[in-house]
Amino acid sequence: QVQLVESGGGSVQSGGSLRLSCAASGIMLRVYTMGWYRQAPGKQRELVAAITGFGSTNYVDSVKGRFTISRDNAKNTVYLQMNTLKPEDTAVYYCNARTGGENYWGAGTLVTVSS
Repeated sequence: QVQLVESGGGSVQSGGSLRLSCAASGIMLRVYTMGWYRQAPGKQRELVAAITGFGSTNYVDSVKGRFTISRDNAKNTVYLQMNTLKPEDTAVYYCNARTGGENYWGAGTLVTVSS
């Protein structure tokens, strides 16, 4: 059974930092493109950052220079380092793994940034 388990969410003040983790079981993350998505209240889910199996990354414009996605294949874990957080970063953050016809989601972790 495939599981993606996010952790590291919480409440911080504007300008603070958090590091999210996504630990996988049942799959080897190194062959998947991993993504962090977020969904704020009343808004659609959006891709925040992604990293391919080759290590190529991409980010939504609003987080460029502030967020960094990385992966540790030995730990089968993907991270999202979030710095200089803003209130508009408040959302539930979801981990995603996809390759070919496979697509898996975690349950999400809440990030709340107060001004």
